[in-house]
Amino acid sequence: MSSDDAVLLEEPAPGVRLITLNRPDVRNAMTAEVTAAWSDALAVVTEDDDVRVLVVTGAGSSFCSGADLSWLDQGSARDNTPDRMRQRMLPFYRTWLAPRELPFPVIAAVNGPVVGAGLCLALACDLRYATTSARFSTPFVYLGTHGGMAATWLLQEAVGVPRARDLLYTGRELRADEAAAWGLVTEVADDALDRSLEVARRIASAAPIATRLTKAGLEQSANGLAASLQWEALAQPVTMATSDIHEGIRAKREHRSPLFMGD
Repeated sequence: MSSDDAVLLEEPAPGVRLITLNRPDVRNAMTAEVTAAWSDALAVVTEDDDVRVLVVTGAGSSFCSGADLSWLDQGSARDNTPDRMRQRMLPFYRTWLAPRELPFPVIAAVNGPVVGAGLCLALACDLRYATTSARFSTPFVYLGTHGGMAATWLLQEAVGVPRARDLLYTGRELRADEAAAWGLVTEVADDALDRSLEVARRIASAAPIATRLTKAGLEQSANGLAASLQWEALAQPVTMATSDIHEGIRAKREHRSPLFMGD
């Protein structure tokens, strides 16, 4: 297979895009080939003004088995110094954590086991829906390495400090129902992709300007109450100056679904 099909990009519904990591033979590991294809697909999605929500999933029976570390055995001692590897790691991290920076919501359809950096990719998404066969683990220290891709921050954000310590120190595997109970995933479904696409279609029907500003506002909330108030005092008037608010009010009065145009 060529790098052209390492990641698949589809439009399953208006306003919805689906990215599928498509290397099931290596459990959708973040190889150099997959990383480049992922970056290209995100560039296409980012430039598409019609996108309102993105769904990310994996082909086959795994979501993502994490980073491919085979390059460690292939590089020379000179290439694998801490400084040189840091120069390699930071762009890699930022490429895979890009869902956090996208202006619209991103949903992870976790269709199977997700490990290490693969779990960080799922955590970089706004919502996560998991199949019953999904398993979650961060066994970094049992591979002899420190966690990467903001694992120490993303896990704390999702499940709190004590549970983040548990996962990172023990490397143990969580079942889907445990992950849901912990808040690591939003919901468990028989078919994670179907459920994710159902939610994506609902989000895509909402006012897109308001939805994008809401995602930005949630990021601002990390800076505290005062920062949230300042943001909302700006963002809410912006939405009140759009045509969408008038459509929303009319639709409510007429007891029908609104048709938001994003202007």
